[in-house]
Amino acid sequence: MSQSNIFTLMVVIPLMFSQSAKGKDCVCELQNSDPAFPENKLNNIEFTATQCTENITSEKMTEIDRLVLGLQHRIRQLLENVSMLEREDNGNLYAAVSLRIIELEFAEIQDLLDKLNRTTDSYQQQSLQTAAELQDMEETMTELENFDHTQVMVKQRENQRIKRDLERCKEELNSTSPALTLSPGHCGLGRMVNVSGPKTYSLTVYGTSYSFGAWGRDANPALGDENKYWLVVLSSSNAYGNFIRQYNSLSTTILGIGPTDTYISSSNPTTNTIQGPNMVMYANAFYYNCYNTYYVCQFNMTTRSVSTVALPSDTGYNNKFPFAHLGTTYSYTDMDFATDESGVFVIYATTSNFGNVVISKVGTSNPPVLSQTWLTSLHKKTVTNTFMVCGVLYATRYLDKEIEEIFYSYDTKTNEERYDLRIHIKKMQTNIKYMNYDPRDHLLYVYSDSYIVTYEIMF
Repeated sequence: MSQSNIFTLMVVIPLMFSQSAKGKDCVCELQNSDPAFPENKLNNIEFTATQCTENITSEKMTEIDRLVLGLQHRIRQLLENVSMLEREDNGNLYAAVSLRIIELEFAEIQDLLDKLNRTTDSYQQQSLQTAAELQDMEETMTELENFDHTQVMVKQRENQRIKRDLERCKEELNSTSPALTLSPGHCGLGRMVNVSGPKTYSLTVYGTSYSFGAWGRDANPALGDENKYWLVVLSSSNAYGNFIRQYNSLSTTILGIGPTDTYISSSNPTTNTIQGPNMVMYANAFYYNCYNTYYVCQFNMTTRSVSTVALPSDTGYNNKFPFAHLGTTYSYTDMDFATDESGVFVIYATTSNFGNVVISKVGTSNPPVLSQTWLTSLHKKTVTNTFMVCGVLYATRYLDKEIEEIFYSYDTKTNEERYDLRIHIKKMQTNIKYMNYDPRDHLLYVYSDSYIVTYEIMF
């Protein structure tokens, strides 16, 4: 082949390179006639989008709701005080004092109105500014797409659509194919195939002060209490608690408005107060690890009385068999409590079972009793959390800062164990300190580094 033929072949290859032929170099230079990609414009869009994300947060979005709810509360209080003043018949002895109190309440209401007006004006201005920035970003992105001569972006969009279709196809296949892991849960739900969400994600009213705690709903509520939520933070050494806080709805829980506190004891910690972040509420009673013992405590929310039942004497407590992973240990998580469609369970470990997980059903009589027990081969210190669904125990482990994995299950009906589940939970914070399933709404209630979170279980 001649040198000229070699050169002709090289021209049609869109790269710059050199090749030696008979001692001489043959070089082809490729010059791109298209204008350079405007990278600075793309960087400006990324910077603007980052600013929008920093300026518009979930905390700011709920600020108006807090002010409005606070204003409603103060107006109701003012109406009550005015009504009380009208009913007074004391010879004007206390009228001046009452009028002064009402005057102060008017001033506080005016202050709230001023704050609400300022906040509303600020949000309107921010909304207009954001709309203008979004319009500029849209126009710039349209301009940048003109550089897409090789249809790269079009192909990426098509690939994303194909991936979504493939995922839907997999979900449909999983939902209709024979169960690969467990029998269908024994309560008509089918088998667990995924955990989606989070559906709810909020910092508690306590802020980031308390990283260990729990929250949820009564799994078997009394009539009229169906919408109540409870919250417990371990306010002493991140290990102990002595009161349960209740709210009338999810929104008031998130905003921290109108709580009712029920105290187990006036001091913390002391006999029969809460130890560790694992606890549940069932039929108006609270179940948890009694302080400094291997006992299960049952606290009646109405009578405020405590009754107990002892676990086996070789049960681990006081950090003998806590939940853990390679990076850390979750303090005082020796006992985990769980609810499902059938009632209350306690999950723990004993030395006679070599530190492996033991499951016991807790009879909800007063005092409580242990009705049935199952032994597993799952070592408790390899687990970060457990929960029950339809008589099946599920265990999670820490994969990384973003993913928690449901990897294990134990069916209390068939005694079947599996270690090959690979159901991932997308974490919003690094550590999940508490997790429990609510059979009423099929949600997982999670306490994760001071944040309260919910996830939906897909069957």
